[in-house]
Amino acid sequence: MSSGQMLLTFFTCYWTYILIICCNSTIVCLIWIHRNLHEPMYIFIAALLLNSVLFSTNIYPKLLIDFLSEKHIISYSICLFQAFIYYSVAGSEFLLLAAMSYDRYVSICKPLQYQTIIRKTMVSVFLVLAWILPVCEIGIKLCRFTLTGFFCNTSAYTLQCVRSLTLSLFGVFMLLNIAFLPLLFILFTYTRILIISYRSSKTVRRKAAQTCLPHLLVLINFSCFVTYDVFIVRLESDFPKTARLIMTLQMILYHPLLNPIIYGLKMKEISKHIKSLLLLFQVKLH
Repeated sequence: MSSGQMLLTFFTCYWTYILIICCNSTIVCLIWIHRNLHEPMYIFIAALLLNSVLFSTNIYPKLLIDFLSEKHIISYSICLFQAFIYYSVAGSEFLLLAAMSYDRYVSICKPLQYQTIIRKTMVSVFLVLAWILPVCEIGIKLCRFTLTGFFCNTSAYTLQCVRSLTLSLFGVFMLLNIAFLPLLFILFTYTRILIISYRSSKTVRRKAAQTCLPHLLVLINFSCFVTYDVFIVRLESDFPKTARLIMTLQMILYHPLLNPIIYGLKMKEISKHIKSLLLLFQVKLH
């Protein structure tokens, strides 16, 4: 790649990173500022968008430095930290999506009991567990001190000193605990919502579609992202490096931008505040 192409790629990634930060942060700030958005569903959305900011910040600074460097090398400590943040955020997203699905289940299927079941204390517990559990479970033991590459996530798997049965079983346990089980719970709750909505009035079906569709789109996108990540570990030796890099960059660009776009367009209250904000900017410009 020539120096001109490298600079073009650098500025493209730089402005993409700025766009990701701005889009996610804007919605988080709107949720923080407006009292009518101080509801469990919107609080979980804000947490999910903060994860997108953290996910991108974990990747883009190193990526931008590499575009300006001749050698793409990452140190042991930074690689360990990057992989730790990457998998912690991934586990946290599944748990947050599970909490959101439970919130929607209670709201739609048990509306009269919603205020007594989904309290502020419960929301706080869900948030703490969603961020603390993955952090406590993620542990990667590495033995090399340098790693060549743009992004240190699944590559950390190849640096583990011992490929023991215990290590493999622990990896399966983590995958089940912070990904597969929450996914099963989410599918169960949305199946229940679908069944009850189908038997209810048109108003209930409309409410279910408006609030659940964005969550399902995010879930499908993120599940595909994690499936790719899991399989890339197993196909490390056979998967072409260029194709792997392209697919990784697509996920890096696509996933952090999809969440604010979906919630900004599909969630009625958030969309309303975004339109008001845009109108305010137009008035000030004129």
